[in-house]
Amino acid sequence: MAVKFLVDNGLSYVVSEALHVAGYDAVHVRDYALQAADDDVILARAGSEGRTVISIDRDFATLLALGRATGPSLLLLRGRITQQHPNAQLAVILANLPAVIDSLEAGSIVVMESTRVRVRPLPTDP
Repeated sequence: MAVKFLVDNGLSYVVSEALHVAGYDAVHVRDYALQAADDDVILARAGSEGRTVISIDRDFATLLALGRATGPSLLLLRGRITQQHPNAQLAVILANLPAVIDSLEAGSIVVMESTRVRVRPLPTDP
């Protein structure tokens, strides 16, 4: 199974387009007219399509933890990378994806920062 992505509204559409060009099945919430949707709606859409949510919004991790959910996976960008140009965000994502693909496919919260990556398997404690 290949990992698929749903890019949240806090990140540029450029991120989903570039992931697609890099060979990944990636869509942006605006492709589904979900720009103003609640986080639980976005998680449900990602879960129904087997997509990993990519976001800068920590609320997704909270929802997954409180619900003791086993999916969908979340790739959460944190730290300075959240303020950088989409191309810099994409570089961090692409540089680290090979090391975390299996975790994302298994159900995890992956936190990527400019200098480190953390993985928490789902379900996780609140």
